[in-house]
Amino acid sequence: MSAAPPEAPKDCPLCPRLVAYREQNARLEPSWFNGAAPSFGDPAARLLIVGLAPGRTGANRTGRPFTGDYAGELLYGTLKKLGLAEGEYRADPNDGFTLKGAMITNAVRCAPPENKPTPAEIATCRPFLAARVAGLPQLRSIMALGSIAHESVLRAHGLKPSAARFGHAVEVQLPNGCWLVSSYHCSRYNTQTRRLTAEMFEAVMQRAKELAYASMP
Repeated sequence: MSAAPPEAPKDCPLCPRLVAYREQNARLEPSWFNGAAPSFGDPAARLLIVGLAPGRTGANRTGRPFTGDYAGELLYGTLKKLGLAEGEYRADPNDGFTLKGAMITNAVRCAPPENKPTPAEIATCRPFLAARVAGLPQLRSIMALGSIAHESVLRAHGLKPSAARFGHAVEVQLPNGCWLVSSYHCSRYNTQTRRLTAEMFEAVMQRAKELAYASMP
C-alpha cells in the first residue's frame, strides 16, 4: 500500500504545525514523551483499532495510545473484558498491560492542538496507517473510532469516503478482504452525553472481534 514504515519516527518532521506544538509541549513538560506515538499491541493482531490522534495529556505524555486519558479507561477495559488483553491497566506504559490478537494505532501519530488535526495533516500521516495495516499479516478486522479514523482507513485502502458513510456499527468489507467496523469515539464527551454507552461500545468491539476470528482455521 505504501513505502512508508508502519511507525513514524518520534521526531517526525512532516507537519510543521504539529512539530511546533510538540516543541511547545516539550518546553512546558520536558519529562513527557512528546513525539509521534507508536502503535501498541500484538504483532500477530487479527484486530486493529484506529483512533484519531494522541491526546496532549494522553499518548503525548505517556507514549502509548489511549494511555492517560479518559478514553483509555473504556477502551482498555473493554478489550480485557472481551479477552483481547491481559494484566491490569493503570494508565502507565510500564503497567505490564498487554494486548492479545489486537493492536491500537492512530490515524494521526502526533498530538494536534485542541485534538483537531487538519485535513492536510491527516493525509500526510496516512501512509503510516497504510503501512501499519500492510504490516499485520494476520489482520482480518479494523475498528475505527470516529469519523476521521473511519475515513482514513477507507482512503488508506484506496477508497473514497462515499464507499461507506460513517455511522456507529457500520460495517464494510475492504478490498484486501478485511472488515471495517466503525464506532463513535470513546471520548469523555461522547460517553458523558450518552451518545456512546459502554454497552454500545462493547457490542461493536465484540462484532469486530467476531469478524477478526471468523475465518480463523
